Amino acid sequence: MKFLLDMGLAGSTARFLRANGHDAIHLREQGLQRLVDEEIVSKAVGEDRIILTHDLDFGRIVALSGERLPSVLTFRLTDMRAENVNRYLVDVLARFPEELEIGALVSIQDDSVRLRRLPVRRSSRKSFE
Repeated sequence: MKFLLDMGLAGSTARFLRANGHDAIHLREQGLQRLVDEEIVSKAVGEDRIILTHDLDFGRIVALSGERLPSVLTFRLTDMRAENVNRYLVDVLARFPEELEIGALVSIQDDSVRLRRLPVRRSSRKSFE
């Protein structure tokens, strides 16, 4: 798998992914730490990468786009140290490889992992009079 790590995650997580056979880059490694969120999403799409982030905006941007890609893994952990993030990441990659390849939003919290397939469809609301 190919990953693009946002600034909220440690560079050592990119190194961890590479050591485990993945293609991973961190924005800081490319001098792109000031890139705006929409441009990060475009970069991920253009390079066929999954976004790893701590920022809730990426899931919103991708959901509103109506597109299938990129997948976004959002880490909302109490302990965001790289070792802890990496532990959760290994679990998610083992559980959802197909979903991540075809498009998903994944929210990773201390006690739960939520997955929503892309594209996100707006639920139809019924009004009652």
